[in-house]
Amino acid sequence: MKRTTLADSLLIAVLAIILIWPLFRLKYMDNWPSIESTFISDARMLSDHLPHPGWQPLWYCGTRYDYIYPPALRYGPALIAKAGHLTTARAYHLYTAFLYVFGILAVYWLVLTGTASRMAALMSAAGTALLSPSFALLRVIRADSGYWVPQRLHVLMAYGEGPHISALCILPAALAASMLALRKWRPGMFAAAAVLCALVVSNNFYGATSLAIFFPILVWAVWTQERDWRIIPRAAGIAALAWGLCAIWLTPSYVKITLINLKWVAQPASTRFRIVTFIVMAVYCAITFRLRSGRAWQVFVTGVALFLSLDILGYYYLGLTLVGDPPRLIPELDLALILVVVEVARRWRAATVLVAAAAMLLSVTYLRHAWTPFPKSGSIESQYPFQMSKWVHDNLPGQRVMPTGELRFWFDAWWDNAQSDGGSMQGMLNQIIPAANWQIMVGDKPGPAISWLQALGTDAIVVVNANSREHYHDYKYPGKFVGALPVLYDNGQGTVVYRIPRIYPNIGRVVDKVAIGSVGEIRGGEDPETFAKYLPIVENPDQPQTTVEWKGFDEVDIQAKTAPGRSVLLQETWDSSWHAFEGDKELPVRPEPVMGFMLIDTPAGDHAIRMQFKTPLENRAGQLLLGLSLLVVAGLVLAGFGAAGGLGVFTGGA
Repeated sequence: MKRTTLADSLLIAVLAIILIWPLFRLKYMDNWPSIESTFISDARMLSDHLPHPGWQPLWYCGTRYDYIYPPALRYGPALIAKAGHLTTARAYHLYTAFLYVFGILAVYWLVLTGTASRMAALMSAAGTALLSPSFALLRVIRADSGYWVPQRLHVLMAYGEGPHISALCILPAALAASMLALRKWRPGMFAAAAVLCALVVSNNFYGATSLAIFFPILVWAVWTQERDWRIIPRAAGIAALAWGLCAIWLTPSYVKITLINLKWVAQPASTRFRIVTFIVMAVYCAITFRLRSGRAWQVFVTGVALFLSLDILGYYYLGLTLVGDPPRLIPELDLALILVVVEVARRWRAATVLVAAAAMLLSVTYLRHAWTPFPKSGSIESQYPFQMSKWVHDNLPGQRVMPTGELRFWFDAWWDNAQSDGGSMQGMLNQIIPAANWQIMVGDKPGPAISWLQALGTDAIVVVNANSREHYHDYKYPGKFVGALPVLYDNGQGTVVYRIPRIYPNIGRVVDKVAIGSVGEIRGGEDPETFAKYLPIVENPDQPQTTVEWKGFDEVDIQAKTAPGRSVLLQETWDSSWHAFEGDKELPVRPEPVMGFMLIDTPAGDHAIRMQFKTPLENRAGQLLLGLSLLVVAGLVLAGFGAAGGLGVFTGGA
């Protein structure tokens, strides 16, 4: 059995590699609007600032580095790029390609574990590589995928869903290991399940959402078969150990800021729909509870298919949201439906030939155009994002700039360019930024937009009109800036860089501490009254110039001269982990009450201030938990080598 499994795995891997071979060789894809650019940029920044920056000063007027995204898809490409002396774009595509192939293998292992049927496992792997059952249910999704490229590959290449699909590709292996670890005590497999679950979460939060759907249903399914209450503590142990492996970054504040930012990228859930779904799942549990033993696999595949169908079809046909952004989970629905169809074919032998023939017929179009999802870009020097980000790097070094659209995504793919916004509206600590962006990009008046840009410490703005090579054209009234701002650069193709009037560029100011405390909260929108009080305090030409110099991502040197009653304003988002020192003395750092920046209270005189971002307590606690969790994993692996079936291949009975 082990030799057969190994032979099948090698064959599946070779065929999957051939199927997506151009992805292994891809550097820059001719799909510049794809959001994969943000992950490439993120990996590039990390590769230049290893081992681990605590702060990210280039996005969102500053935020914690950990807040922006789970670490696996950042560290994977960054380390591949470093080790292989590759661009992070090439490293990112290698990372996603390897995991995509692994994902096809993982489906084979999962089905083999659940059914002990080699034929079912091979059919499931083939179906995952070639088909999207969701095309039959959702015409809009079918029409979006040219040549019927399977949805998991289509969203990976067309929309830059590298983190999500990478997490999805690890998920079946995590479930297979969990199934074996739940059935009976296998210390090595218990450790493997926890590590694989941690890798799912560490790649993407939609992958974590999928795990949160699949794993409880798997636990229930195994329990209905075994009727052994020891399954519950085993499941809890896997979850606890997986969290321990993620504790260094998956902190309470990370979860909190992620949920806060979710409102900018997903619709609110429908309470009534959640109640309906709960009732349906309760009925499902009641029915499956009464089934005779030996049905764990059927209970599992039925449960995940039922839940995902409710979530996604309810969204498309009823306009109701259950969790997150349901269309993002269509690749998971495909996997669930493939498992259901293969299980029906396995139980009804006459259907096997019919299912296989239908699958071959439906996959012909895709197979004839299998390499089309990987269009290779031409010369990078001729590309709009590269040209504009290079101009900013060469002409506005160290200055905060506001780009939009695809330029925003690629702004840091090659250089450390600071922007007032960021890559993907995730991990944004300063919640004033969305209100500012709306007024800047959608408002029809230049005055309020300029006020917001000044308040954000922004020195220049990149504006595109209808003739620009920019894909997204985020500005509704781009002409509002003509004549209102001085032009720094015009590329002659619809993109103009304007200078924002400020007393001097950089993000340091000296301000009247009493006056700035009396301004009050900013209300969003135009809010001329608040700006009329705030901006004269911040952009006061009578105040001495303050210089700001970054020393990496976690340290800032500030030179300032203050009079009595004055404070130093650093237009960087306040965080309690920032500390200010002058010599051996620590200076108080408090949140500026209008824009959420940092105020450093100083006595009168000349000051040389060194600001440092210290690792937060919750992350230090996470380091300890990670160390303990790794020791537990090592102990379980060693125990597994000495136990029968400890680290064996994924096999098991239905």
